[in-house]
Amino acid sequence: MAAPALQQPSFLLANLKVDSTTKPFLQRCQELVKVIDDYPAKELHLIFPWLVESVFGSLDGVIMGWNLQFLQARSNEYNIVMDFLDPSGPMMKLVYKLQAEEYKYEIPVSFLPGPVKASIQEGVLPDCPLFHNKLQFPLSGLQTLSLALNPFEYYMFIFASSLITPKNYPLGQHVSSLDNAYFVLVDTYLKYFLPTEGSVPPSPFADNRGSVSPPAPRAPSVPFAGYGIHSTSLLKRHISHQPSVTADPAAQEIWRSEALLQVFVEIWLHHYSLEMYQKLQSPQVKLALLHYRLSMSSMPCQPLTPPGSGTLDTYQVLLPFHPLPPGLLEETFTPTEEHVLVVRLLVKHLHAFSCSLKPEQVCSSPSAHSHASPLEEFKRVVVQRFVQQKLYVFLQHCFGHWPLDASFRAVLETWLSYIQPWRYTGENTNPQTDQNKGVPEKWGLFVQENLLMYTKLFQGFLNRVVRIDLVNVKNALMVFRVAKVFAQPNLSEMIQKGEQLFLEPEHVLHHRQHRVFLTPSHGGSFLSARQSVVTDGVFRVKSHVYGLEGQDCQYKQMFGTELRGAVLKLIQIIAQARQTAKRISDHSAEVAANNSFMSWFGMGSPDLNYTFNGGEVDDTGECVKKTHEFLERSLDYLCQIFRLNAGQLSQLMATLGSGQDDGNVRQLPDCVQGENGLILTDLGRMQIINGLRRFEIEYQGDPELQPIRSYENAVLVRLFFKISSLVNERFGGHMEVLCSRPDFLGRLGRHYLASPEVMADGRQRSPETRRTAERNRRPRLSLRRLASYRTLLMLLFLYLFGVLFSFGPISSTLLILTGGFLYGLFITMFGDKLKSQ
Repeated sequence: MAAPALQQPSFLLANLKVDSTTKPFLQRCQELVKVIDDYPAKELHLIFPWLVESVFGSLDGVIMGWNLQFLQARSNEYNIVMDFLDPSGPMMKLVYKLQAEEYKYEIPVSFLPGPVKASIQEGVLPDCPLFHNKLQFPLSGLQTLSLALNPFEYYMFIFASSLITPKNYPLGQHVSSLDNAYFVLVDTYLKYFLPTEGSVPPSPFADNRGSVSPPAPRAPSVPFAGYGIHSTSLLKRHISHQPSVTADPAAQEIWRSEALLQVFVEIWLHHYSLEMYQKLQSPQVKLALLHYRLSMSSMPCQPLTPPGSGTLDTYQVLLPFHPLPPGLLEETFTPTEEHVLVVRLLVKHLHAFSCSLKPEQVCSSPSAHSHASPLEEFKRVVVQRFVQQKLYVFLQHCFGHWPLDASFRAVLETWLSYIQPWRYTGENTNPQTDQNKGVPEKWGLFVQENLLMYTKLFQGFLNRVVRIDLVNVKNALMVFRVAKVFAQPNLSEMIQKGEQLFLEPEHVLHHRQHRVFLTPSHGGSFLSARQSVVTDGVFRVKSHVYGLEGQDCQYKQMFGTELRGAVLKLIQIIAQARQTAKRISDHSAEVAANNSFMSWFGMGSPDLNYTFNGGEVDDTGECVKKTHEFLERSLDYLCQIFRLNAGQLSQLMATLGSGQDDGNVRQLPDCVQGENGLILTDLGRMQIINGLRRFEIEYQGDPELQPIRSYENAVLVRLFFKISSLVNERFGGHMEVLCSRPDFLGRLGRHYLASPEVMADGRQRSPETRRTAERNRRPRLSLRRLASYRTLLMLLFLYLFGVLFSFGPISSTLLILTGGFLYGLFITMFGDKLKSQ
């Protein structure tokens, strides 16, 4: 690298691009560190967008970047990357260097999450402060809008977007573990900028003017008038006067924590369908309706600002609502398993961050909140204010769109992590002791403020679990996990109390003192002064439910009659799956015998079409035992949650047992007769999924054309088929005349020449063409049994037995044929009598 004074910025960027394709990775990183240290911000400003994209990839997925999601700890480049991207490393030093100069970098609106993009293109500014006063208005129209972000926001935006940006990865590559560089970096950034102990470390970079400055105070937003939208289509105006950041030194650093969390939440969680977008498009209208519905006081609803704060957060209702352009949100966003796992990491850390609030701050009076540090105030509101709404919509979307397979475990654990914040208090407790101890009473407020997270998503889980195979040990484990969590002592009582508060009649709210509605959608900086809100449990729960589900929501009680019926159905399905698991365990010995060495000779089950339905291949042995244990304990937990006594459970089991005897196993699944045959009902599908009933799969074609089995010699099968085909073709007429005779010779002919499948039974089979049925019923010679290894082995023993008695090959053959003929005579004469007995 040339000296900084001898090189122009354009040459610097060009040389770095050339080095990125020619030099080793370690050397490139070393030279980047030197460039960041030696060059001023004016020259680094031009290389910053290229450098960020070369590390994390471009927003359109064309540039792959360093593939952090595939970089494992065992890689030689892992430590180099982690040191370079560390919160105190060279890359972040570059960010702070540019932040001090207040440079801006543009992000096209087209790369924002679908709902955010739709909102901006409608002329409605999203309620997240991340987008306030950052829109750039080109003269070419709304489709080329962009956001102007400061260096820190831009860096975190590209970093977060790289998780969800579709990329053409090489074949065979897939993210398989949680120790990749990207996952570890997310954890590192969360712990650094949202510390559970201490405060956010100050910026490691300072120039001659002092510390890195936070973003400029926000001014009122500008309407879209003059940029393609009529002036009456006003941009929702966010009136927020940020207090001076220089008044409190801690506030100079806390903005990074807020910006990082806003970026992560908006990029990872702000994805949902068009229907959900329309439901949430105007939270201000819902606010007004809720005030009316709850019979609030007639005095103006203004936030009460503590003296001296100089802060106001409010919105103006948008006039009017503009429908979305067709096709704008038609594509449904489908998160990946890695995406969900990163979201779970975020949820777990935010709970730990919030629970690290000092006890005196938790129990302090509202008047003492103004004396709390910005970080402590941030901890107080972080979950409810920043995460709750978008995480609820995100999980609801996953519950409804995720495939019905075991990969849903990632979504499930994310949900269970959110509804159990008491697990992240930092107290070292034994999980078994904690399970018996129950949920502390102080978490009742959290349960009320997140009631839908418990009740609505539990209903969504019920809708999924009745459609999956519970004999699969992974699916059984998911049911066990949910049942175990909700069976924690005190939790069901807290949920019931929350539901009772929500269902309290509205007339009891009359004559209460003035209250201010505070929804999760009310954004703004957390630095805004905390409103003096006088509220109670009824208002808290109602505001939560109406804020997330809208004014017209039809709430279904988790402990109501309808859901209780669904739970009883689930208990029956679990019991049925448990019986199926037991049958699989009992059947494993028989399967092992059929797959033994003797089955090579056909001594085992000759029907290769036979399968014991209801379990996967690996659901044997220990897996079946685990399945039975998970289902057994799930039944116990569900009975605890919904207070089912032993008598009720015994009655359910008796009802189940009456229809599940041994003879019932062979019955067909529940079907209805349609125009084209039998059609499975929902009950029939459930029976097949859980292995309760099955269709008998049998070969119903020409027996001579069956696939060659493992216990048959392929050469002999083909040879004997040709011989028998020639004989049948030449003497077929004579065979039919012989078998049609009613006397003894006719019966003897039918024994040797008729199709065994026709004589075996008269059961109803699948429909077949008349031509095929007539051909299969014609008498014919079949030599295929001679191609079986078992038959060949028996013939070999007979010939060896003949050699012991000095019989030659011809004599032995005549004796074998004579024995077979006499056996046929005996069966013809006495076969009917033996069958009747």
